[in-house]
Amino acid sequence: MKLVNLSIAAAAACLFATSAHALKTEDRVLKGNYQVEYTKVPGSVESFNEMFTKGEVYGRLRSNMFYWDWENEQSDQAVDNTAWGLGGSLVYKTANYKGFSSTVGFYATFPLTNEEILTSAVPKTGVKAGKDTFVTAEDGSQKNNDVLAELTLEYKIGNTEVIAGRQKVENQIVSTNDTKMIPQTFEGIVVKNKDLPQTKIELGYLTSQKLRDHDTFHSLMVAGNNDTQGLSYNDDYGRHKGIKVSTVTAAGKDLTPAMAYVMAENTSIKDLKLNAGYYQIQDYLKDVVLEANYKIGLGAWSVTPGVRYYKQIDDGAGAIGGAAIGGTVTAANAASKGYTDGDNLDGSILMARLVADNGPFNAAIGWSKVSDDADIVSQWRNFPTWGYTRLMAQLDWIANTESYMARAGYDFGKAGIIEGLDTVIGYENINMDDTKALLGGTTWSDRDVYTLDVTKTFKELPNTEFKLRVGIIDAENTQNTIHADHVSYNEYRFEMNYLF
Repeated sequence: MKLVNLSIAAAAACLFATSAHALKTEDRVLKGNYQVEYTKVPGSVESFNEMFTKGEVYGRLRSNMFYWDWENEQSDQAVDNTAWGLGGSLVYKTANYKGFSSTVGFYATFPLTNEEILTSAVPKTGVKAGKDTFVTAEDGSQKNNDVLAELTLEYKIGNTEVIAGRQKVENQIVSTNDTKMIPQTFEGIVVKNKDLPQTKIELGYLTSQKLRDHDTFHSLMVAGNNDTQGLSYNDDYGRHKGIKVSTVTAAGKDLTPAMAYVMAENTSIKDLKLNAGYYQIQDYLKDVVLEANYKIGLGAWSVTPGVRYYKQIDDGAGAIGGAAIGGTVTAANAASKGYTDGDNLDGSILMARLVADNGPFNAAIGWSKVSDDADIVSQWRNFPTWGYTRLMAQLDWIANTESYMARAGYDFGKAGIIEGLDTVIGYENINMDDTKALLGGTTWSDRDVYTLDVTKTFKELPNTEFKLRVGIIDAENTQNTIHADHVSYNEYRFEMNYLF
């Protein structure tokens, strides 16, 4: 039945097959992950007034529709649901005056559907993937989200750039992850430097984050004690639920710790890209990420093997919240929940992949294995296994989890067959630790994941892009609870973007 649904979705994608061209404007490119890349920005000016009068405004309108189809519904706990958000953004970039410039970004989304509140879990609503199309009010209802997400002061001198304020940040742990309606942004300061040959260095000090469905900035690390309080803290689905206001307060730790990091990228050796990063949230966690990708040319083809090592080092967080991000494991009950050391968050992931490309066709296979120690804390939207095994909305970094991924894409436009049509199909097998899932150490369980992405542009509709995404998840119901968050379901998304 799962594959039948995927076949139906693939057939529906054929409706998009008409003459078109790639979405690209004179000043921006919309990436496959829906991040905006600015290809043309205001230049340098001679006066302070011109800094503003010669600035540029970048507009974006977007619509995002969701349909979530549970395999087994249960009233008020696992209900099929829909969501539809309509919104957009206005980003203003000033010109550069004596090295100084600024960016201001206003974002908004308006819910066009209003699913019923799940009264057993107020303020949560019945919406699953589409909850990023609105802000959840304290009573569980849906309200508009309008937020000043970007507000920076920037200074550039030589090969060094300093960005301070509310901003988009992309590194090995943190991401804007702008796949819904409003990007995640951070408050802090970032310094980028390119003085060393073929080397990029970035240092950052981030003090708070705004999740995609939040309209306020809040703690990078701490979750709320309950759903209502969680609206003002980190309630990302990958958060550590045991590191919450009450446990952090009891431990005498800071509720709003900062993240400091340094990362480097080097391409000194031809066709070899090396990345390394160190991240620290004092009194909580430290992370080290090492990665290497080597591109091998084979005529019309290229093959790129890659490896990534992700090391999580406990710096006090384990004693506060335990070894499982579900917040259910402690030193006292670790064995009964399937964990060895219940109050230690030391853990690691080893990943490998092979990517092949010949222009219109690209494919990849990937593997990841989490050490049998602790779950990996990943609540900043750049997921540890992204690009290696993780597919649509999946979490595969629970302790002792092994995953395999295969993906294939074909760009019909590049092939000269159907302009503007790009398709990607993927499969992931996630093998969780059955003992941990059965004993309740985690709610996640073994699953097969099938995904389809279809992107289309039309020359008759300039600067406009349409995207269909389908996820078919066949999960093992280890605990025999049909209302669990992560049992089998189908998910459908349809997004439209217009740049002006």
